[in-house]
Amino acid sequence: VRCVAEPITSIAVEELLKEITVTDYVIEEASSALAGKTVVFTGSLENLTRTEAKAQAERLGAKVAGSVSKKTDYLVAGPGAGSKLKKAQELGLEILSEEDWLARVQES
Repeated sequence: VRCVAEPITSIAVEELLKEITVTDYVIEEASSALAGKTVVFTGSLENLTRTEAKAQAERLGAKVAGSVSKKTDYLVAGPGAGSKLKKAQELGLEILSEEDWLARVQES
């Protein structure tokens, strides 16, 4: 490991690597009902931050997308939802409120 801009950092990292074993991070397969589903969040979330909602979905094996498509399984729509909600309605996707989403998470 070499960092041309900061040689002292490279030395520190090399010394650290002599003391520890680095292993690859393994993502455990989720066996929830949401595993493998694609979720999009839109509008304001009142009980969770967007980061918390995304982490929650990913922890259950769902993929979080930033836009709605025919591959989207669920749109979680809060107050102020706009074009994503309209597109989901046009595509006939399942639209959940934040409360619906939290209930699904509890079931999983």
